[in-house]
Amino acid sequence: MPRSRLVPGAEVVAVPGRGLAVRTPEGEFFGVRTGDADEDALLSRLTEGTTAPVDEELERVVGAFEEIGCLAEGPWPSLWPAARRDIRILGDPVLTEPFAAQLAALGARPRTTSAVTASDGSPVGIEDLLDGNPSAVVWCLDGPVPDGWWVAADRLPEHGVAWLRCHREGRQAYVEPVAAAPGDVTSAHVRSRRLAATPAHRELAAYWSGPRTSGAPVRLSAPAATLLTALLADDLNRWATDAPAPAGLPAGRRLRRVDLRTLTVAEHPVPPVPGVAPMPKKDG
Repeated sequence: MPRSRLVPGAEVVAVPGRGLAVRTPEGEFFGVRTGDADEDALLSRLTEGTTAPVDEELERVVGAFEEIGCLAEGPWPSLWPAARRDIRILGDPVLTEPFAAQLAALGARPRTTSAVTASDGSPVGIEDLLDGNPSAVVWCLDGPVPDGWWVAADRLPEHGVAWLRCHREGRQAYVEPVAAAPGDVTSAHVRSRRLAATPAHRELAAYWSGPRTSGAPVRLSAPAATLLTALLADDLNRWATDAPAPAGLPAGRRLRRVDLRTLTVAEHPVPPVPGVAPMPKKDG
């Protein structure tokens, strides 16, 4: 008999005068008509995965939990698979430190690097990014991305390494999709799509390339940093565990814009940008 347990996020509660009810991971409540099934045996089956003697009434109730998606078979999976545990983190400490703490709590093995430039001041190359054989590389910037900064990192999926990043532009921040295989959305694709989507593409390109004159510096608040890194950690955890994404845009095709004043998140689709067709050669 399979060992069946409640899926994470599903909970059973005793309602006074009404019996048991289940709260689904989506927040919906369903009444549970146990009939002649033993409630203690049911709760033991749902929480501990015990295999009680065959009982038709108990199996009927357990089957109802399965129908609404609140039941999974087998043992609970580990928090983070060992083969994808080594995570390389680069960028600004205001983001990398809370992010590393969140990954460690989930069971990953984060390694933070504050220096993101080579000795000549250029961004690190692909060999440096692959140092230590990480399963994934995450780059967090508390500011705009300088031109060419993530060109080498965009090649990480070609080497079998997942690539995830975020950055801030004034009072907005952007969490880009996970790129884990050749052909996935890279930072270059995101920049191209953003330029194509705005009539102010010249201004945006100038903003990215700098220099920029500003007033008082924007300080990334602790709640904002926690939100950004939580979004990154959730994306990376779902990639590592092959967990299904929640309803909405696929994680690999989703650009999220975070308003740092209100801490609201907006999702935008961002497919890969096809290569530009070459110009035909002319005779003579």
